Amino acid sequence: MHLNQYTPGEYTPGASVWKQLLWFFLGDPIVKSRLLPISSLKVWILRSFGASIGQGVRIKPGVQVKFPWRLTIGDHCWIGEDAWFDNLAPIVLGDHVCVSQSVYFCTGNHDWTKPTFDLRIAPISVGSGSWLAARSTIAPGVEIGEGAVLSLGSVAVRSLAPWTIYAGNPAAAIKPRILKDQSLSSTVLNA
Repeated sequence: MHLNQYTPGEYTPGASVWKQLLWFFLGDPIVKSRLLPISSLKVWILRSFGASIGQGVRIKPGVQVKFPWRLTIGDHCWIGEDAWFDNLAPIVLGDHVCVSQSVYFCTGNHDWTKPTFDLRIAPISVGSGSWLAARSTIAPGVEIGEGAVLSLGSVAVRSLAPWTIYAGNPAAAIKPRILKDQSLSSTVLNA
């Protein structure tokens, strides 16, 4: 590789330098703070910097968001401690998504076939009613189907089918996800 020849290509952060600086020095420390456990304040800060966030969202301490203006979170989502939204490209969460502790959303990678190590970015989307268990990782361009589960420490490098449980690295389907009370699932997801 010739990293001295690296360029990000057409990629841009998507906001003015002033907005980025305000985010890095003011907004980001408040959202990450372990001293301010108040979700409503964190939601307000993220919205102030351009995030689209629904109602009833809970954000735990230590959450890291690279660019809030590229983040969309649906209604009644839970974001666990130390989750990391490394969103060079958009990340979209549907309604009722549970993001457990230390989940990592990676929207950028590099082309290792080129000596210039070109940046490659792709969005991530997570369907309503999905659960991303602790320390799971989602790769650029992955779409997680409605109601899917990515189990503890698993790595999603390809899109996940709806209502399926995945485990491993790389994540593989292990069985269908069947809710015991089907009437509850349609009520929750349509709320």
